[in-house]
Amino acid sequence: MTVIDVINEVKLELTGGVLELEIEDVTIELVVKKALRELQRYWDETSFVTIPFESCIDLEKYQLDSCSIVKVYRTTGLGTASDVTNPATMDPLYAQQFMIFSNAGTAFNLQDYVMNYAAWTTLNQTRNTISTDMSFREDKHNKKLYINNYSAPKIVTIEFIPKLDSVEEIQSDYWQDILVKMCIALTKVTLGRIRTRFSQSNALWAQDGEKLLEEGNTELKELREILRTNANLAYSID
Repeated sequence: MTVIDVINEVKLELTGGVLELEIEDVTIELVVKKALRELQRYWDETSFVTIPFESCIDLEKYQLDSCSIVKVYRTTGLGTASDVTNPATMDPLYAQQFMIFSNAGTAFNLQDYVMNYAAWTTLNQTRNTISTDMSFREDKHNKKLYINNYSAPKIVTIEFIPKLDSVEEIQSDYWQDILVKMCIALTKVTLGRIRTRFSQSNALWAQDGEKLLEEGNTELKELREILRTNANLAYSID
């Protein structure tokens, strides 16, 4: 969906393809931008990016300064198939099997070495399991992301809510429908205020400004209530 598609939907709803609007397409486009800005408060579709690990990541460098960080994940783990940085790590069971089939009595400190190595490997693998979501702190003002982690990986994956800069970024049918409804309601409010700017007396006809204004405000109130009650409270409000 593009801005032109949204404008055409708004004009079809308000004119039926028969009447003419007293506002230009440029004005409706400004209404669409206003709706996008309000929709950002409730937007909860996330995106992912994988970048090199740093304790302090410059969000502006990766064009994430205008986004909301949700979670930070460890991309590779110790002892896993994706662990290309430490391929020598073995499973503790293999180490135990090696100890069983060897003569532990002839190798100096072999048993202690195998047991310590198995415990160390198990500890690291367990740590990977319980700390997949890494703790972080986002500094909005300075556009920095601070990550606190015991064992630093080579790369991390950041889950974030992108900023809505254009209609084309909205891909799901649900949010496209919400955007169109909000644009229609906001346009009704705009037209209603224009048509009620002056009152007519002794006229053969009357404008529908008051009715349009009332409809727009009612639709906006209902739509905002739906978005508020269905908002994902797990994500921070920016």
